[in-house]
Amino acid sequence: MTDLKTAASAVRENAYAPYSNFKVGAALRAASGRIFSGCNVENVAYPEGTCAEAGAIAAMVAAGETELTEVYVIAESPAPVPPCGGCRQKLAEFGKGEVKVTLATTSGAEQVTTIAALLPGAFGSAHMAGV
Repeated sequence: MTDLKTAASAVRENAYAPYSNFKVGAALRAASGRIFSGCNVENVAYPEGTCAEAGAIAAMVAAGETELTEVYVIAESPAPVPPCGGCRQKLAEFGKGEVKVTLATTSGAEQVTTIAALLPGAFGSAHMAGV
């Protein structure tokens, strides 16, 4: 996990957050063991921004990988910040329910959970059967 923490902390520094000043970094480990990271990228048209988790997933997919096995998210906040609803669904798309997700603060607090705990009753490919 130290590698994920280091990667998420480093990429957080690159976040583009001129409007909220809330920088987030995320790193994930793919099934191959490779680590991919992403940071939030804001846009003056708020809905057009990109979350850190989405950026890390996009980097993983761009590299030809489609399964994540561990996630680490870090932000400067009084308590660990969970992924937004959309990112929870994105994590569930590429990771199994038991995948470990560590939520952290820059001051060192950590909370460990799983994708399934973050998104109970997730919509998945099984719901598309017969379509």
